[in-house]
Amino acid sequence: MRLLWLTENYPPNPGGMANSCDRIVRGLRQSGVDVNVVHLSRRPIPGTVALTDDPEHALRSLWTTLSGEISGYDAIVAFGGTYPLLAAPIYAAWAGLPLVTLLRGNDFDTGVFSLRRQPVVVEALRASAHVCVVASSTKPLVEALAPATPVTFVANGIDTTEWQILPSERQQAAAWRAGHVDPARRTIGLVGHLKSKKGVRHFLESLVATRHADRFHVVLAGDLEPGLDEWLAAHPQVAQTTMPFQDRYQLISIYAACDLIALPSFYDGLPNVALEAAALGIPLLASDAGGLADLVTPQIGFRFPAGDPHGCRAALHQAAVADNDQLAAMGDAAATRVRTHFGVGAETESYLKVLATLR
Repeated sequence: MRLLWLTENYPPNPGGMANSCDRIVRGLRQSGVDVNVVHLSRRPIPGTVALTDDPEHALRSLWTTLSGEISGYDAIVAFGGTYPLLAAPIYAAWAGLPLVTLLRGNDFDTGVFSLRRQPVVVEALRASAHVCVVASSTKPLVEALAPATPVTFVANGIDTTEWQILPSERQQAAAWRAGHVDPARRTIGLVGHLKSKKGVRHFLESLVATRHADRFHVVLAGDLEPGLDEWLAAHPQVAQTTMPFQDRYQLISIYAACDLIALPSFYDGLPNVALEAAALGIPLLASDAGGLADLVTPQIGFRFPAGDPHGCRAALHQAAVADNDQLAAMGDAAATRVRTHFGVGAETESYLKVLATLR
């Protein structure tokens, strides 16, 4: 099978979306699928289709380039972002090819409520021969908007064979903790693009309300939502360290310095951070938003209803009073769960089954 793959999220772009796209494409290629990636970029990057100031011209010119060879493809795939969802249905219709749409979190969660993006998202769903989602709870929502389109839940995966903490990274983490964290406190990390949907302020307010703030040191590693710096300055009782956004491999020593990783999202797909932390044996404190509900069980972390301040406070209380042996057992269970249920091999196989339905 030969695929034309349109995406806005692909290396060298940073972030979880680009990592996911690269992982899925590599898995399909290793399984014998010929994938030609067209990287639609908002900024000029060598080897990409630069949308820059005139995306309409870029997309129409791209069709001129593709039209002579597009009959050699078996399907078109749209992976994340507004412009792939805009262009792929048009290209598929003009070429007479099936369209597969791989929805990521924000494409759907906020896209359907955007005056500008909603028609693009809904038209792409209804024009697709198949839609794949990364959270089981998203499946019925998509089916309600596109009842004639088959929808399949395919969880994000991770290659645990190449994702491990090295001894040097454990030493680096231990040295950082010795210099920055009171030994009586547990470290709890929030990692990634910490925007509004991630519920960071909601989490911090819940932490203050629990009266357990003196038991934790919060690590905020990533881009903070506006106003969060001011909130932290106004709440000195929350011991915290902020760090800039970093590449996923630079994050390993940060994960190693954390006793728990928090994902208090209001809504989400299945964040790579959750899989990465769990695969390294770190318990999760997470909402049940999106794919987090598919991943987080009581055996591997402390889960609460998304957006529920009482539930978040209860989860923080449980994490505060848990003993070290309980956290260690949760970490072991988390690593086992990811290895057995969220491996990259299972992810690739699921996408191959979807592609097989197009023949």
